[in-house]
Amino acid sequence: MIRIAIIDDHEMVREGLRTILQVEPDFEVVAKRGSADGIVELVERTRPDVVLLDARLPGVSGPEACRLLAVSHPDTAVLIVSTYEDDELVDACISAGAKGYLIKDIERFSLKESIRAVYRGEGAVSPAVAGKVLDRLRHAERGEISGEPKPHLSDREREILRLIAEGYTNREIASSVYLSENTVKSHVQDIFRKLRVRNRVEAALRATREGWL
Repeated sequence: MIRIAIIDDHEMVREGLRTILQVEPDFEVVAKRGSADGIVELVERTRPDVVLLDARLPGVSGPEACRLLAVSHPDTAVLIVSTYEDDELVDACISAGAKGYLIKDIERFSLKESIRAVYRGEGAVSPAVAGKVLDRLRHAERGEISGEPKPHLSDREREILRLIAEGYTNREIASSVYLSENTVKSHVQDIFRKLRVRNRVEAALRATREGWL
């Protein structure tokens, strides 16, 4: 059972998300709130596995809430669900520890599968957001790039890294490269270690920023 907390300042959104999610046999909505004030205490009390968080909230902001939870409850996955595609806001949330960033457009992107993905430790980014982030990084001035030596990745790891950047899950990667899901998971962990990143979103962003894809 995946325990979920919903934090959004619009009651209709909170109720809409609860209605969408509560029909799933592996989901349990354990908390709803209109602001991120007291979010650490809320998570401590209700113990969600995934927090659905609006990026712009009264009081404690989305990025600040991500930072607080990254310190106090690092095993709780924060998934941003927002109407905003602002570049600075997206970067701030991901840098603060969010495991994914979705636009409130359920028809174009599966919220349910994204929740399951971040619960498994994977990343989840709406295609519109991912495209903008990757384009921005591809066109960044070379002088803004860190210049760190390129880590040594095997051909297989580079192939898997490319699929990660394209948004594939471990299961989808396994099917694509004809490996077991456990083997792919092991490769992904090795990639994270070599790139010195914590999750799939950071891996994709760093690899693109450094021009390794």
